[in-house]
Amino acid sequence: MLLKVLGSAGAEFPGYNPPAFLIDGSLLLDAGTIGSKLTSHQQLKIKDILVTHSHLDHVKGIPFLADNMIINNGDSTITIYGIRETLGSLRKNVLNGRIWPDFTKISAAIEPVLKLKNISPGKRFKVENYSIIAYRVNHTVPAVGYIVRDPKGSTLLYTGDTGPTSSIWKSNDRIDTAIIEVSFPNAMEALALKTGHMTPALLVEELGKMKIMPGKILITHPKPQYIGQISKEIKQIREASIEMLQDGRTYRI
Repeated sequence: MLLKVLGSAGAEFPGYNPPAFLIDGSLLLDAGTIGSKLTSHQQLKIKDILVTHSHLDHVKGIPFLADNMIINNGDSTITIYGIRETLGSLRKNVLNGRIWPDFTKISAAIEPVLKLKNISPGKRFKVENYSIIAYRVNHTVPAVGYIVRDPKGSTLLYTGDTGPTSSIWKSNDRIDTAIIEVSFPNAMEALALKTGHMTPALLVEELGKMKIMPGKILITHPKPQYIGQISKEIKQIREASIEMLQDGRTYRI
């Protein structure tokens, strides 16, 4: 499994992009960054998107991707997977004909550009050759994280945005790599808890809930204003192999 980091920041600044992770060139985890990092040809290869929740920094690339598919005469439908609340919000607040055209009804060829597909947390489903299961996480809006396993058995856990949570850590899946959010430094724990995010200290507590420690932990969603302090505090964690994600880098899972 090849993971390309299109964006991994908790805010948008020059050099820092909202979360989006491209798996094997065709499957996206979240969609905060697409068009500014992928060529037209690369965008046309995207077939499926797993969305964790409805916040703008995790979905804002979808409308522009749909528009680019029309312009480039894309002849395939992109399927967006998410829980009912997330897809309902996307349809009502973005693809509503006012903020943006409803590309679930507009086609580049025969089929609509976008297809929205509801998923049920805790119930495994297939996307092409990937086996996937979603788990509820603790955020300010309904949200899930995902565990993705490829045909060779490589397994990736992605929390999306979450504060201290429980069910995703109880999975029996062997996790090769986990992408876990840490948005704030330890001194801002009160704000992290209020907004459904984590600090390095809270991360340590969450790791203690896991049955088996992942082979590698990659940190996503740090606020760029505090990335230096967050990095220092992450380096002090000795319980696992942990590193900060880097936009533009490709990781082999």
